[in-house]
Amino acid sequence: MSFGITSVDWAERIDYDRLRKQRVERAKAAIKKSDLGAVLCFDFYNIRYLTSTFIGMWGRSADILRYSLLPREGEPIMFERGSARLKILKDNPWLSGRVYPAKSGWRSVEGQEILDRCISEIKKMMKDHKVEDMPLGVDFLTVPLLRTFEKYGIQVADGDKVMFDARLIKTRDEIECERVIAAMVDAVYDKVARAIRPGVKENELVALVNYELFKMGADDVEAVNCMSGPRTNPNHHDFSDRMIRPGDLVFLDIMASFNGYRSCYYRTFSCGRASKEQKLLYKDAYDWIEASITATKPGVTTRDIASAWPDSKNAWNVADATDAPGNNIGHGLGLGLHEPPFISRTYSFDHPQKIEKDMVIALETYAGKSGGKDGVRLEEMVLVTESGNEVLSKYPIEELPECL
Repeated sequence: MSFGITSVDWAERIDYDRLRKQRVERAKAAIKKSDLGAVLCFDFYNIRYLTSTFIGMWGRSADILRYSLLPREGEPIMFERGSARLKILKDNPWLSGRVYPAKSGWRSVEGQEILDRCISEIKKMMKDHKVEDMPLGVDFLTVPLLRTFEKYGIQVADGDKVMFDARLIKTRDEIECERVIAAMVDAVYDKVARAIRPGVKENELVALVNYELFKMGADDVEAVNCMSGPRTNPNHHDFSDRMIRPGDLVFLDIMASFNGYRSCYYRTFSCGRASKEQKLLYKDAYDWIEASITATKPGVTTRDIASAWPDSKNAWNVADATDAPGNNIGHGLGLGLHEPPFISRTYSFDHPQKIEKDMVIALETYAGKSGGKDGVRLEEMVLVTESGNEVLSKYPIEELPECL
């Protein structure tokens, strides 16, 4: 990050108008590479990508409450609910003339009459844009919704892949948002390292992380996982009220966002002096993550990155990688926490994907034998550059931090 996070008149920083326009351009380009006439998005993050609207994270559940339509030759159309529509009419001038009342309902209470209103309007919009005879890409479907599309003669196709294709390569402003949230988490880990002491509970560390991130300007803390002592092996992927004791390993995963762009960023600490065995585990996790970072550059594939990690028998003393599929993995970051490309030994060998410049990828490793006492989890946020990569997450990782 080469500048502050607020807008000023004396320097070019994150250009949100450019961000909005380039996201729509990329979505249109992805549609035009497909046979779709339009995409209809119910997914919270796809809606934000197309329309740059935000109504609070309560709206991210998989419902059909609000939605957006992008015709292949048109501009994004937003269908918003209740007072949120009034907010968008007031706050989002780039959607002027293209904001309509949402005519759908909560997924659990949707009725046929509601679905008829929703889909008949979508069909009219498609006709107005002369794409009514082309497939409609949809990113989320319920069975009643699918039946209603069929009722109105709309051919439904996979819109989720088209939107992920659009979101795969990040614009310069998206990358700067990723740098900002990584910098925020850097600072939070400094606070965490100072807070880890005997008697401090996991949930206290989670509260500290939430407080510090929101204070710095994060717009969401999606989740904070915190494991200590015996809860580090296996990785429990949650947090509890367990009190940390001397000699415990402690690791956290911080998943937060700045203007929608996500962090996924693990670090491991020791409460007091670490044992020789703990340091050896840490070295394994560190060596594996460094190997995968070294392998990450334009032109390689996800298979090449996954090949940098050991097989499951050598790494965790389990017979099959499917017994530990989340231990060494990689995934894209953006408006969503888990975006393509997806990287693992269980998937990438048979389904390799090309790595390209301006992808942002989270790489995660775990060291801890099956049935062992301790586990170590590390994760870095990595930007693919023209000549290699840039690690966006900067909190020191080379040695196991001992919190004394």
